[in-house]
Amino acid sequence: MTVSSATFFLTWDEAVQSGVQAAGGKGWNLGRLAQYGFKIPLGGILTTRAYEEFIKYNSLQDTVNKITQSVTGENLDETNNQDKLKQLRQKIKEGSLPPLIAEELKTKLDRMGILAKPLAVRSSAAAEDSARASFAGIHDSFLNVWGAEIFESVKGCYASLWSNRAVAYRRKLQIRDEEVMIGVVVLEMVEAQAAGVGFTCDPQTGRQDLVVINANFGLGEAIVAGTVEPDTYYLDASPWNSVPHLVERKTGRKEGVTCLNQEGGTQFVQTPESSGRQVLSEANIKKLGLLLLRVFEALGGCDQHQDVEWVFDGRDFILVQSRPVTALPRSTFAALKNQTDIWSNGNYRDALPMVLSPLIRRLTIATIDKILKSNYTEIGYTLPEGLQFSRFFNGRLYCNLSALQWAMYDAMGALPRAFNIGWGGHQPEIELEDPKPYKGLRGLKRLWRGMRGVILINRAVKKAPETHARVLNSFESLTEKGFSHLQDKDLIQWYDELSKIAMEFTGKFSFLSGAASLPVGGLMKILSKYFGERAPMLLNALMVGGSAGITSADHGYRLVELAEIARRDNDAAQYFGSTAFDPIDWEGLPEHSAFKQEFREFIKEYGHRAVYELDIMNPRWNEDPSYLLNIIGSTIHTADLSQFKAKQKEKFEQAWQEIERIVPANKHSSIKKLIRKAQEGAAVREKTKSVLAVMMEAYRKIAQELGSRFCRRAVIEEQADIYFCTWPELVSLLNGEWDGAGLKVLIAGRKVFMKEMESIAPPDIIMGDTPKYTEPVPRSAGNFLTGVPVAAGKASGTARLVRHPAEGNRLQPGDIMIAPSTDPGWTPLFLKAGAVVMETGGFLSHGAIVAREYGIPAVVNIPGVMGVIQEGWKVDVDGDEGKVFLKD
Repeated sequence: MTVSSATFFLTWDEAVQSGVQAAGGKGWNLGRLAQYGFKIPLGGILTTRAYEEFIKYNSLQDTVNKITQSVTGENLDETNNQDKLKQLRQKIKEGSLPPLIAEELKTKLDRMGILAKPLAVRSSAAAEDSARASFAGIHDSFLNVWGAEIFESVKGCYASLWSNRAVAYRRKLQIRDEEVMIGVVVLEMVEAQAAGVGFTCDPQTGRQDLVVINANFGLGEAIVAGTVEPDTYYLDASPWNSVPHLVERKTGRKEGVTCLNQEGGTQFVQTPESSGRQVLSEANIKKLGLLLLRVFEALGGCDQHQDVEWVFDGRDFILVQSRPVTALPRSTFAALKNQTDIWSNGNYRDALPMVLSPLIRRLTIATIDKILKSNYTEIGYTLPEGLQFSRFFNGRLYCNLSALQWAMYDAMGALPRAFNIGWGGHQPEIELEDPKPYKGLRGLKRLWRGMRGVILINRAVKKAPETHARVLNSFESLTEKGFSHLQDKDLIQWYDELSKIAMEFTGKFSFLSGAASLPVGGLMKILSKYFGERAPMLLNALMVGGSAGITSADHGYRLVELAEIARRDNDAAQYFGSTAFDPIDWEGLPEHSAFKQEFREFIKEYGHRAVYELDIMNPRWNEDPSYLLNIIGSTIHTADLSQFKAKQKEKFEQAWQEIERIVPANKHSSIKKLIRKAQEGAAVREKTKSVLAVMMEAYRKIAQELGSRFCRRAVIEEQADIYFCTWPELVSLLNGEWDGAGLKVLIAGRKVFMKEMESIAPPDIIMGDTPKYTEPVPRSAGNFLTGVPVAAGKASGTARLVRHPAEGNRLQPGDIMIAPSTDPGWTPLFLKAGAVVMETGGFLSHGAIVAREYGIPAVVNIPGVMGVIQEGWKVDVDGDEGKVFLKD
C-alpha cells in the first residue's frame, strides 16, 4: 500500500499549530512550552496520522477494529483477548514504517543535527497528558536510541497502545480507542547531572500553595519507575513571595542512578556514596520552583496544576514533559465528604464579578483565602490541610460555600440559612445531621470560639485607627519615591517588602471588616422582640445618615458638594456645559476655580479608588477621573446636599418615633448606643476596604513601572500588556533567568481567553464541577419580585439596567438602578438613584451599607432580576418589605 506525500514529522511550532489530535498530548504540550519560551530539547513529533498510515500500510486495520469491538473492560482478562492483544503488538513490532514516513523522519532529524546523537523516543497519544486523563506510565518510551533503532522504538511506542494496561486504562475511563491515536515525540537526550519531577501543588495532600520537587542524580527514570527514594523539596508557592521559599526538605536514600548505556538504552547503577548528598542547591531549588510556577501560569492558566519532568545539565533546567494533575485529592471537612461542593459567586460578585486579569489572579486567591482562613485559625479552629475557599471558573472567582457554611456552623454555631442571608447569593444549604449547634461539649467549644471571635473583633475595632494609619504609612513610604530609579533586582525586593505589609494587613482584615456585625446583631435582637418581622425595616431606617464617617459614602457626599460648587463656579459651569466637554481637560480650568481646587483635594483623598478596584488592571481615579466628572456633570443642576441630608434626618426620625412609641424608655439608650456602634462598625469596615484599595494601588504602581520598563525593551508591545503577564514571569525577567521569549504569544492568547470568557454568562453556582444557573425569581400573584430588604423606604421610578458603572450616564436622577452587584466604585451612582435593586448581595454587603447610609431604598439578592425587569419599565421599590412591584 502506498502512502501519499504529506508532512508526518512536525517541529515544535508546527505541533502547536496542528493541535493535540495531530501531535498527541505530550507533543502538543512540549510545543507549547517551546512557544512560550521554556527550554526544551531539540526534536519534534511524528504525527498521529503517521500511526494511522502505519496501520494501513501493514494491513492491520481489521485486526484493530475487531479488538475495538470485542474487547471490553469486563472480558479483557480472558485468555483469548490477551492473546489477540499480544498478537497485534507482535505484528506491529514486525511491521514496517512506510518508506515515505521513514525517510521524512530521518531527513528532518538530520537537518536538526540530532540524527547521530542519542535520542529519546516517547509515546504521545491524542488523549494523553490532558485534563481528562494523564496516561502516566501507560505507554512506552525509549531512551538513548541511536540511528536505525529509532524505527524500532517508534514501533515499540505504537505497540504499547495495545498493551493490557493501556486498553484497561481506556476502558476504565470510557475513552474510545479511536480517540487515542498515537504520535511519537523524538528529542535529543540531555546530559543530565540531575533530573526529576516537579508538581505545582502537593499531589499527596491536595495543598495548592506548595510546589513539590522530586530530584535524583542522573536521569529521571529511576524516580518515574519508583526504583529509588529521591530528594523531596517542599516550597511555599504563595504569591506573597516573589520566589518560592524552601520550607521542608527530605534527603532521600538515592540508592542509585539511571544513566546511559554505551550499547544503547539505560542502566541502573548503585551509588551508595550519593545517598547523603543533596541533589540540588538551595539556589537551584528556588530557580526550579519559579520555573514550575511559570509552567502553571502558562499551560495551566492559574487553574490547572501541572506535573513537570525536568532535567538539569549543570547550568539550566530543561523541561521534557508537562501534563495536568488530573487527580488532586479533594480537601474538605469530614462531614462534607459525601456532599457535593457548592461553589458560589455570591458576595465575591460585589467586588469581583469580572474575569480577572492574569497578573492579579493568584494574588487575589491568596488574599481572599487568608482573610477567610484567619477568621477561623485566629479563634483556635482547625481547618483541613489543603482546604481552598476560592477557585476560578472561566476566569471568574467562586467561593466554596459548602466549606464556609460548615466552618461557620462547626466553629461558632451559625446555621447555614442564617449564613446565606448575610452572605448573599443563591446557593443551597449544606445538610446537617444535627441542627442544634450548642449541645454538649462540642457546643461549649463553639460558644467559646464565638466569644473569642467577639473579643478579637472588639480588639481590632479599638485598634483600627492605629492599624489603618500604620499600614497606610507603610504603603506610602514604599511608593512615595516611585520606582524608575530602582534596578531590576531591587524591584523584586520591593515586591517582597510590599507583600509582607499586605500579608500582615490581610490577616487582620476579617476582624476589622466584622466590626458592624456585633452591634447589628444586638440591634436586631432587641428590635425583633418588639417588631417581629418588621425589625429589619426599622434597623435599616435607624442606620441612615450617621456621623461615623463611612468613607465609601463620604466620597459620594463630596461629589454632591462638588456638583453644587461647580454650579456656582462660572468657569466650572461653562466647562461642564460645553458641547465639547472632555473630562480629561479639568486641569485646564483656571487656578482660581473653586471647583478645581476642591476636586484636586477630592482626588488627593479618594484617588486610590476605582471601579472594580480589586483588579489592578483598572485605572485609579487619580489616573483617570472621567467617571467622577461625568457623574458631577450629570448632577450639576440637581445636586442639593442639604435636601439629601434633610430626607435622611426625616427617615431616621420617623423610625425613632416608632421606637419611642413601642419600645420601653429604659431600652432607648441601649438602642442609641448600638446604632452608634453599628455605624462606627460600618465605618471601620469601609475604611478597611479603602486601605485594601491602597494596597492594590501599590501593586498597580509597580505593575505600571514594569509595563513601561518592558515596553521600552520591546519585551511587550504596550504598557497595558503587563496585566496579561504573571508575577512569576515578571520576576524571571527581572532576575535575568528569562529573556521574555514567547511572552508576546502568551499575552495574545490570554487576551483572547479573557474576551471569550467575558462573553460567557457566569453561572451563579457550580455543583462540584457542574455549572448551575439560578432560575429567575417568579413574579408573585401581586406582580412583584421578592428579595432581601437592606435599606428602608419606598420609591417609584423608571428602571435603568446598569451592568457596569461605565453605563451610569444613562441613569437620570430618581431612576431605579437595577444592577448585578455593586462595589465602592458604584457609590457615585447611588446619588442619582431613587432606589437600588441588585441580583446578589447580603445585609452587610457594600451596596447595602451605602444605601442605608444614604437613605435610599434597596432590595438585594433577587435571582435573575436583570433579565426579568426591562429597561424603561415603571417599578415601585419597597425597601421595608423587600419587594419590587412591576407596573409594566
